[in-house]
Amino acid sequence: MDEPVRVIDLSKAPGEREAWDRPRLVVYLWALCELIFVTNAFQISSGLRVRVLRLFGAEIGEGVIMRPRLRVKFPWKLSVGARSWIGEGVWIHNQGQMTIGSDVVVSQESFLTTGTHAFRTNMALETVPVVIEDGVWITSRCMVLAGSRIGRSALILPNTVVRGVVPAGTLFGTPSGQVVGQRFEDKPEVGATGASPASSPATQAR
Repeated sequence: MDEPVRVIDLSKAPGEREAWDRPRLVVYLWALCELIFVTNAFQISSGLRVRVLRLFGAEIGEGVIMRPRLRVKFPWKLSVGARSWIGEGVWIHNQGQMTIGSDVVVSQESFLTTGTHAFRTNMALETVPVVIEDGVWITSRCMVLAGSRIGRSALILPNTVVRGVVPAGTLFGTPSGQVVGQRFEDKPEVGATGASPASSPATQAR
């Protein structure tokens, strides 16, 4: 009889506090200030968000715009170059160093993370720096994973997952949507990709 697939006991996983790099009081104070001044959904001053982040150690250049509902895990591990725009609802989950260059746009609801886990052993937190070079545009609802490096002036298409290196000056992303079938059976298959109605995702979703 086959051995059952093993399960990692998460109660034995090393804690994430190893990534804090600040006393507990500072981390808790930041969590409170983030909620009040940074993540706040009201259209309070972008400059106020920048000042609070700088107060906790973030390196932020001049002319940076930061929109409401922004989340930053650890500001002391964040660097943002001049004139960059960070859109509404962006989540910078930077348990390791996150470097964002100048004239960068990170659009709404995108998620940037430096963290992963030792998923084959004990689920310990592992952090790998992320670098986003000057002039990059990360469009809406993208995900940038630990260890990624996005080259100068690259453009990341919506809903793309970035893992690894993106060459400078490229358009990078998932294929555009396409017609895969008709909703109603009395309609002919228009623009389908050659798949039969029985095998199309639309049919399988019934």
